Amino acid sequence: MAKHITDDGGERLLATELRRGDTSALHRFYDLYAGRLAAVCSRYVANDDEAKDVFQEAMVKIVQNAPRFDYRGPGSLLAWASRIAANEAVSHLRSRRRDAFAELPEDGGAGDMAADDADVEGIAPEAIHAMIRQLPDGYRTVFNLYAIEGKSHREIARLLGIKEASSASQLLRARRMLARKIEEYRRKNDL
Repeated sequence: MAKHITDDGGERLLATELRRGDTSALHRFYDLYAGRLAAVCSRYVANDDEAKDVFQEAMVKIVQNAPRFDYRGPGSLLAWASRIAANEAVSHLRSRRRDAFAELPEDGGAGDMAADDADVEGIAPEAIHAMIRQLPDGYRTVFNLYAIEGKSHREIARLLGIKEASSASQLLRARRMLARKIEEYRRKNDL
């Protein structure tokens, strides 16, 4: 697996070459980051074929916007590209599944276990990723934006065109569903 460039200006040089449109830099960028960017897309888009399409669109946008990238230190190139991939995935979901973010009625169950309470020790990251991909689109999108991208419910609401309460509700339901999936996985695998 290719590793992230953080040593002696390698990432800065790669960013500079990408800004100039150097095709060999684009190949190096792809070799280094394609796996990570595809994973970002697949966190949001559960259908593998759609995730590949979103990844392709994200790569096109990365290439188109490379001349405007502003290097800000080690890791900034991957962070910038990851934001583009996440935005492309969210845009894809928003355009295809407007109803996925519908207002949900409250259903009580405040005592239900949330994913934060679930014991994930001993569970491979790939298994957790697969569980997240199984969430309904709305739950998965809000969960990723909140838990992984670090966005607030206000930012999520604005980004998805929903109410803050809907974002909070979708997150709560996603956490509950993940907790159930984690417990089920633990039982099936004697963990």
